[in-house]
Amino acid sequence: MSPVEFPEDPEPAEHAPAGLLHVPVRSGPAGCTARFFRTPLGGRTAVGFTSAAKLAATLGTDQASIRLSEPALRALSAPLGVTALTVDPPLSAPAADRTAAQIRERENSWRRWHPQHVGALRVTGAAAIVVCLNLLIG
Repeated sequence: MSPVEFPEDPEPAEHAPAGLLHVPVRSGPAGCTARFFRTPLGGRTAVGFTSAAKLAATLGTDQASIRLSEPALRALSAPLGVTALTVDPPLSAPAADRTAAQIRERENSWRRWHPQHVGALRVTGAAAIVVCLNLLIG
């Protein structure tokens, strides 16, 4: 009995060669390094795109890439323990909004604390040390 194949199945029963893939890379001290991503379940995966337009639509126009064959990408990722390969992922999570994080960080900064609160923390800490010393000295 042959396996039933569904056209919308993300993992076909047999892997067909994808040809040359556009693989996202980042620059590093030794040249460029392939980027690895996480699947929705948290596993690591190598990613390749069949066209530069699909890569730009998913990761943005500023994303650098190199052309590698599927076997070459698998050979590159296998020593790192990455065995999954995703070709043309349908979507990716948006980049983190750094401005909102910076605003929250500034609002929670220690510089915004009232001086009496900082002093209360110092006094409380010093009192705890004195109590500890009293217990040790006896």
